[in-house]
Amino acid sequence: MISKQAQLKAVARLAGRKVCIIGDLMLDHYMIGTVERISPEAPVPVVRVTREDRLLGGAGNVARNVAALGGKPLLFGCTGDDPEGAALVRMCAEAGIESRILKDKTRPTTRKTRIIAHNQQVVRVDSEQPDPLPEPLLDEMFSKLSKILPEFPVIVLSDYGKGIISRGLMGRLMDLLAPLPQRPLVLVDPKPVNYDLYQGVDLLTPNTKEAGEGAGLPAKGRDGVLAAGRALFKRLHCKHLLVTLGAEGMALFESPEVVRHIPTVAQKVFDVTGAGDTVIATLALGLAAGLDLITASVLANHAAGLVVAQVGAATASALELAQAVEHLPDTEVNSWIE
Repeated sequence: MISKQAQLKAVARLAGRKVCIIGDLMLDHYMIGTVERISPEAPVPVVRVTREDRLLGGAGNVARNVAALGGKPLLFGCTGDDPEGAALVRMCAEAGIESRILKDKTRPTTRKTRIIAHNQQVVRVDSEQPDPLPEPLLDEMFSKLSKILPEFPVIVLSDYGKGIISRGLMGRLMDLLAPLPQRPLVLVDPKPVNYDLYQGVDLLTPNTKEAGEGAGLPAKGRDGVLAAGRALFKRLHCKHLLVTLGAEGMALFESPEVVRHIPTVAQKVFDVTGAGDTVIATLALGLAAGLDLITASVLANHAAGLVVAQVGAATASALELAQAVEHLPDTEVNSWIE
């Protein structure tokens, strides 16, 4: 049982904590409107756009969540040398995010355009070139990273499969961290195609689909999630694993033998976009604040509940998180034993 009072104290400790985020930066473009008819050209809905929004996506949304919760993020990523890339740099500054964003003239800035009508996503259009960073840009990134990493207790790798998280980057990062007297924790929001890159990290945060793909097993039901989690430990030798279960909450693997279930509170879900970003941002900030893994996971569960009740890649502020905790009962964390 994690009491309400303990959770409120934990939320208060998040302010000012540092988190370094490395990953795929993208522009989330939303076209929001209504559907009143079907096109005469093809059997598709005609969306009359009434509003457009542009938000930081991918690793940028992780950083945005850290900042919203009162933390101090430092964001490493890459854009194209184009107007969308310039917009992302500007948006980082406006969100209070310190950034070290590289420009690659050989690729466009990754952009996801979501067309939404009546709170339902109609279609998504992606513009991207998911190639690994060229060696000169990796050199530039690690020249900057080497100077600041000792200041950060937690690193988040936000992998959307757009090329930033690569074998070359992971090898250089682990070599850079190994000799540090106080090695930062490495948290990964994984992409299944890159699972073998995450050997020996401290924590992964897959959803059930990603866990099942990485394990080669269907992560359905308690027994399926347990089997998939243990297969991931065997494959990756990670220290911890947090599998997000959607409406069922979370399964926290402190080890292959110690697994706890964190339930969620019933709520209306409008949009799950960015919920994984909120989870790993809250976890990272909690661990940077010295919280234990269970308490940090409980806060991440509450924060995710706040953002799925909104449309688009939303964030939860520290005040909103504290208010949510105030209105919820103590959180009962149960052991999952086969």
